Amino acid sequence: MAKEAPVKKKERVPTPLKRDLQNEKRRLRNKAFKSSVRTAIRQFEETVAKKDPALITERLNEVYSLMDKGVKKGVYKLNKASRTKSRLAAHAAIPA
Repeated sequence: MAKEAPVKKKERVPTPLKRDLQNEKRRLRNKAFKSSVRTAIRQFEETVAKKDPALITERLNEVYSLMDKGVKKGVYKLNKASRTKSRLAAHAAIPA
């Protein structure tokens, strides 16, 4: 009989190492998302300083949308998102 080449098995990653890889990917994804939320909040605050009501509403809605998506993805807890949205709405209502 002819010698057959040994079949290479796909190397398995041990569970703790796989978990570390998954956590790192998730951490980087969450970091990028949080950065985009902070940028949106910063843009909102700059708009409030300019006192343009239409633009303030638009920016506030962008922040609301991002915060809600963050809660849905598990990046933010519900109370943090609610608290942030409430504070920003109060900030928009006060004439500076």
